[in-house]
Amino acid sequence: YNLSFRDLVEIMEERGLFLAHTTIMRWVHQYGPEFDKRIRRHLKQTNNSWRVDETYIKVKGQWMYLYRAVDSEGNTIDFYLSKSRNHKAAKRFFKKA
Repeated sequence: YNLSFRDLVEIMEERGLFLAHTTIMRWVHQYGPEFDKRIRRHLKQTNNSWRVDETYIKVKGQWMYLYRAVDSEGNTIDFYLSKSRNHKAAKRFFKKA
């Protein structure tokens, strides 16, 4: 799901930390690349053979499409929830995975 910088500000305010959304944006730009570099080595490696599955599930009382990509060993590569089953949703899933 989407989480904006302003949403993060609101969550932090609920916990007693007050800052501007631009501060969070600066942190993302400053520390994001280094975080990405450090976390990559801990991610599970997948092979080049993928399978894709879609199913229709109920989430909080609402029917949604669950797209899921797995490698040949059954490890989940990525998933995507969508309210609609169309070309746009499929493209969004493949771009994300």
